[in-house]
Amino acid sequence: MNASKRPSRRSLGSDLAKVAAHVIQLEEYDELPELTEDMLERGQVNKGGRPRSENPKKLISIRLPEDVIEKWRATGPGWQTRMAEKLVRATPK
Repeated sequence: MNASKRPSRRSLGSDLAKVAAHVIQLEEYDELPELTEDMLERGQVNKGGRPRSENPKKLISIRLPEDVIEKWRATGPGWQTRMAEKLVRATPK
């Protein structure tokens, strides 16, 4: 955890150390419901994440004069996106 950040006041209300240290006993397995074919049929696989872009960006390294970078940074958040958009418009077709 970052030393400069203060811990959140909100808590889960659980003793996580106690939960993590718990070892499941054999009799606890009897409390679990039986897995049925119906349960398996209703199961779904959810693929998370962002959809693939049709025009993905590629990471490159480019050396620019420091004053150019500072001027772009001074325009505020999103400066890299704005720079990329300007380069796209300037690209010969």
